[in-house]
Amino acid sequence: MASWRDIILSEFQPQIARLTLVADPDDLLLEEGIFEEMRARGFDLIPFDDNVAFRYIYESKFRSRWDNGEETGSMAVLRLTSNELDLLPYDLLQAGRRVSISLADIFPNLSYPVVATLDFIYLDALFQAQDKFSPGRLGDNVTKSFILRYVFEIIPEFIKEPKDLLLVLLRRHYLGMRIPPIVDEYLIQFLQQNEMFKDWPLDIIVSDRQAFFAFLQERWPIFLNTLALKGNEVCEDPSRYGLRFSGPALLPFDHEEIRVYIDDLFLEGLLHPVPCREAQLPKEHWMKFGVTIDPEESYYRRIVGLMDSVEENLKDNMRHEMWLHFAYKWAELLALEFTSDFGLPDTCKERMDALKSKIDGMFQDWILKRYASLINLSPASPVMLHHIPRFLARNLAGDKRTKIALLLIDGLALDQWITLRNVLKELDSRLQFRESAVFAWIPTLTSVSRQAAFAGKPPMFFPTNIRTTDRESNLWAQFWAEQGLSTNDTAYIRGLGNEISNKHYEVLKQDRLRIAGLVVDKIDRIMHGMELGTAGMHNQIWQWTKQGFMRDLLSILIDNDFKVYITSDHGNIEAKGIGCPNEGVTAELRGERVRIYSDLSLRTKCKMSFPDSLEWPSIGLPEDYYALIAPSRAAFIRKDDVIVSHGGISIEEVIAPFIEVERA
Repeated sequence: MASWRDIILSEFQPQIARLTLVADPDDLLLEEGIFEEMRARGFDLIPFDDNVAFRYIYESKFRSRWDNGEETGSMAVLRLTSNELDLLPYDLLQAGRRVSISLADIFPNLSYPVVATLDFIYLDALFQAQDKFSPGRLGDNVTKSFILRYVFEIIPEFIKEPKDLLLVLLRRHYLGMRIPPIVDEYLIQFLQQNEMFKDWPLDIIVSDRQAFFAFLQERWPIFLNTLALKGNEVCEDPSRYGLRFSGPALLPFDHEEIRVYIDDLFLEGLLHPVPCREAQLPKEHWMKFGVTIDPEESYYRRIVGLMDSVEENLKDNMRHEMWLHFAYKWAELLALEFTSDFGLPDTCKERMDALKSKIDGMFQDWILKRYASLINLSPASPVMLHHIPRFLARNLAGDKRTKIALLLIDGLALDQWITLRNVLKELDSRLQFRESAVFAWIPTLTSVSRQAAFAGKPPMFFPTNIRTTDRESNLWAQFWAEQGLSTNDTAYIRGLGNEISNKHYEVLKQDRLRIAGLVVDKIDRIMHGMELGTAGMHNQIWQWTKQGFMRDLLSILIDNDFKVYITSDHGNIEAKGIGCPNEGVTAELRGERVRIYSDLSLRTKCKMSFPDSLEWPSIGLPEDYYALIAPSRAAFIRKDDVIVSHGGISIEEVIAPFIEVERA
């Protein structure tokens, strides 16, 4: 077959059965391409990880209508995450046909325990390699070698000297390759046999992206000094420079294959430039983004370089992983635009406006086509906000001593996280951030998206609460009760942003506490009072972070042995008024970026007055919850007025930070 997906999809032909019961221990039906094709063929996927939630969907949407002789227009697929279909209720076993799918069936000659650790995005390359090379039955280690060579294009035997290792790690970490830990262990053990790498911190820099870039960062000034000294007086002893990471002090940054990556690392904020006198560098130097000679010139260079990088990385048919990666490039560019003392030249302004328009259009088209496929993806690597609690639950289950704090900063956009992060690093250089991102719920409202983050479920499962956040703490407690934790094991604190009260401090110090949910609403309050646009948002976030609240809160959590994660329920954008609908009280929520109706005809009527607005399909929402979203960077306010708001589907509103915080 042309693809591994074809093997699975052959089991799902149109009109084959009303109900199909699938044993899917590897979550293959959740893969983006399979999910979309099944929807196109008329199959509706229902997970069975929550019996109550399953019954709600199955009984209301399918069985009751089948019993009344109605045609639903789609077929139900019940997905079980184990092979034990016989444990399902009798009525389902009687009504449905049974199917089992597994990676072991798709890759019969490769070690199943090893293949099962791979992310879905790498299965295409593995399937092609299997088809091309037809390997015989392979054991664990040979399977790991096969995956390294043909999936990640890493051939351990070719890594013989420092430049080879640096090239492999630069490519791996810059591209964000997610190599499974057991494959990393195999690679590290192989490299440790080479005497040339005996002093390198391989256990850290091979698998840890942030540690690798920190390793490069502290050696970058040493490399610049060698240029000024023309190679004289260079000491290879790392202790002389106070380096945190072991290994050689001098790295071959100027190797022709290595320096290809250096510009992009500095452009995207993965490495940070250091002050340097122009006389220290050759006239035709290639490390221009890694040094600060003239601050204004460095700013313009980086702005133009980031715009080039954004344009190069904006492609058709991007997968969700690519959008999440792209969002950080875009956030770095926005943060640079709005936090600098130097104004953008007119040519850059025109280019930025064109980029915003292009990104808005492409992102909206992608969201309309692919958003529904994100909801049921595996929480092993959270893709949407409601995946986060299940991801945290897996961490808690692994060690009974683990304590976790989820710190949700209401309304924090990804570009504003860049500003907040940079200030935090200035205040406490020991803080380290493992950065990723997740999709917020649409419409990007607090009552929808924030509650989903604490409920661990799509909004359709809390229809009575979706218009308020008053019962958010109950949803949080209910989720953890379902995971076997008592009320004494959990905490929920909201309204943070100015100081940590003694009461809150005492709660966080409790010995029994295992999981804490914290809401910082300061940025949301800043946003709703903002009159100076996005630049004003960045300025006030900078000032607020400088005051030290976030640093102090993180210190309290880390000092009390919490594993800390930061996220946001949605971002925000600067929007321009297109007029305010004159509809009295017909809209339940009269937001600036979105209007909410309980009656479909009322939404249709308002749409007629604003033809460019979007009637959002109620994906994962209650049946009586209809959203009308304002056009790109527009708001339902007085014409030409400017506001900072949220509720829509721009990349700034929808893609939120998800950060793991550590202290070095």
